[in-house]
Parts: sequence; structure tokens; C-alpha cells
Amino acid sequence: MDYRIDSEIQSVKQRFEIIGNSSKLNNAIRIAMQVAPTDMSVLIQGESGVGKESFSKIIHSLSHRKHGQFIAINCGAIPEGTIDSELFGHEKGSFTGAHEARKGYFEVTNGGTIFLDEIGEMPVGTQARLLRVLENGEFIKVGSSKVQKTDVRVIAATNVELHDAISNNKFREDLYYRLNTVPIQVPSLRERGDDVLLLFRKFATDFSENYSTKPIKLDDNAKEALLKFRFPGNIRQLKNLVEQISVLEMEREISAETLLKYLPKTTSYLPALANHIENKENFSERDILYKVLFDMKRDMSEMKTLIHQILSEDGNRSEILSEHKRLFNDMESFPAEAPAEYSEPEPAPYKAPILLDSHRENLDEDDSSYEIEDITHETEEDESLSLEKKEKEMIIMALKKNNNKRKYAARDLGISERTLYRKIKQYEIDNI
Repeated sequence: MDYRIDSEIQSVKQRFEIIGNSSKLNNAIRIAMQVAPTDMSVLIQGESGVGKESFSKIIHSLSHRKHGQFIAINCGAIPEGTIDSELFGHEKGSFTGAHEARKGYFEVTNGGTIFLDEIGEMPVGTQARLLRVLENGEFIKVGSSKVQKTDVRVIAATNVELHDAISNNKFREDLYYRLNTVPIQVPSLRERGDDVLLLFRKFATDFSENYSTKPIKLDDNAKEALLKFRFPGNIRQLKNLVEQISVLEMEREISAETLLKYLPKTTSYLPALANHIENKENFSERDILYKVLFDMKRDMSEMKTLIHQILSEDGNRSEILSEHKRLFNDMESFPAEAPAEYSEPEPAPYKAPILLDSHRENLDEDDSSYEIEDITHETEEDESLSLEKKEKEMIIMALKKNNNKRKYAARDLGISERTLYRKIKQYEIDNI
């Protein structure tokens, strides 16, 4: 980067109060400066709290539309039922409560710039209307049939991966490519290195000036601890942290021990598989329930194996095994290094029903009371078959999802690859 461009970037930073010297931040500012004189659509991408709106203001202020109006709209904050009216306006009587005609943002901002934050939250129907504005500069008010023209530059921003939204039919692919003419990636705070320390000092100084106090500062160990923290809330989280410490701590020099009291513990309370399913696939509640049942059956099997081993090691307890033989007949007891082959356990011998004397007295030759235990056995078998059916469905679903790659299917199911191989043989599942 030559000196002229570098000085222009520094000038933009001072104008918009952007703190930091990381190369990724400078590159994002450079792209914003280069695209500003054009009318091209821009998609600003970055995590929540990285300052995406500041980049939209840079683009507007350095463009020929700088004397026009600039409006920032959070698409996720407008209810789905009213967002079309907010953006494109409506005619009187077009819906309940529309007592008079109203101009929308695209009409009001004609000749200016609209910043659509959280564009991924925009309803699909509204996306079709926005696409027409981007392609032809045309829109129709709600409740009207008249086509109106507008000259508005659209800058969009998102903190989600729009490719995933496209795959889930929540975002139009044609709109994505129309918006993404020039992408700008705003780096997260953890990617900006020592900029964290500069921002900490800036926020501490601002707080001290606003409230006439001495600014807090970090010792060397506290600086190291701050640099190691990932800041999922980015700049917004760092600012809140600085203000909290400034208010609550009497000592102005902050040690690492003091700082760590204010840094949240990054502990996940959800199972890893649940996170995996939530982030990568839209599994239904039924599928998650099947997974829970699958895990319960596996845990019960492991518990039976452990109890069987404990009782088997003591010869004096062998009678316990014989008395409760049926309990262990469906047990999956496999040695740790057992081969993948698996043979079904021998079925438990049928036992005649045990009847109380009071029942015997009332029995005729054709009394149906003898069917009681058979019905019980049948109910238990039905429940077992139902659980096995659900287990088989989950295995087939995981194999289909991972293109029959057993390693990844086993990871999704939360079992070992060897156990999955055995289950495939048990349920006679062919290649999907």
C-alpha cells in the first residue's frame, strides 16, 4: 500500500472515529473507499458488533449521493406484516389501520442511500420486491397498482452465512448475487490483534471524560489476558466491559485477576451433537427425539454390560444371573477389542405364567387368563421393535445426509464407527 492510500485511510478513520491498525481492517476501509464513487450495490459481512454500519456511512459520505438522505434500517426489527409498507409505502385503506396513504423509505430516500442491516432476516416476499428495485429502480406501494420509480443506492449487511439461508430457501439466490456486487468483510475483534488494547484505552478515556474520573488501565498480565479472550460480542462487548470495570473498580490499574472476574466463562451447556444439528441441519423435533431414544438405549446396554461383568466376576453371585436371565438376554455385551462381527444372543426360553392360588381356583379350561403373560411379552416386544425401528431410521437418515460416509454418519449419531458398522449389519441396511 503506497503512502497516499495509507494517509487517506487514516483520514477516513479519524473522520468516522474508527480505531485500529490491523491489515484486515485497513483492507475493508480501502474497499469501501474505492466502491463509494460508484452506484454499485455493496454487501457488508461480519459478526454482530463489528461496526458494519460505520462502513455504510463511509460509502455514503464519499459518494456523489452524500448530500442526499441516508437511512439505516434493521430488517430484523420490523414485523413481517409491516415491512413492505415501511419500505415501499401504502395506499389509504390498503389494510386494516391504513387510514391515510404513506410514503415508504424507497420513495423518501430518492437520490440517497438506504442501509439494510440484517438483510438475512428480510421475508422472502419482500426480497422479491427489493430485487425489482435493484434491477429496474421500480416499486409498487402496498394496495396500489401504479409502478413508481426511485433512484436509491442499496447497501446491505448481514451477520449470518447467506449461502446457508439460500440452501434452506430462506434467502433468494438471485438477490444475493445482485447485492453481492462488491463484498466487504469486516473483521471480528479477535482477528485484529493489538487493536483490542487500543479500543480498550479509547473507551476508558471516553468514560473518564464523560464522568470526570481517572481512566482505568491494564497491567502487562491483564493485557495478555485481554488479548486471549475471543470477544463473541466484538466491539460492543468490549465497550460494555470497559464501562463496567470503570464503574465498579476503585483501583484504576487493573490486574489480570481483576479483569478475569468480568470476562464471562465461555462454557457451553448444550450437548455437542445438539449444537451440530442446530448449526448444520434443520433436523425436526422428531429427529432429535429419535436421537435421545437412541442414546438411552445405548446407555442402558452399557449399564447392563457393566452389571453383567460385575456379577460374573463373583462366583457366589451366579445365581443372580440365572434368576434374572431374561433381563440380560437383550444385552449388547461386547469386549472392548471385539471384532465388528456380531451375532444375536440366544432368545430366552419361554416360561409358563405363574398364577396365584386365588386365580387358579377361578380358572376354567378355556380361561383366557393364561394369555396375560403372552400379552405382556407381546407389548414388550412391540416397544422394543418400535425403538429399533426409530434407531434404524436415524441411521439411514445419517447415512443419507453424509453420502453413505460412515465416519461422518457415526459422528452425527454420537456413536463410534465400529458400533455403527455393527448396527448396519444388525438391521441389514444396504448402501444408501
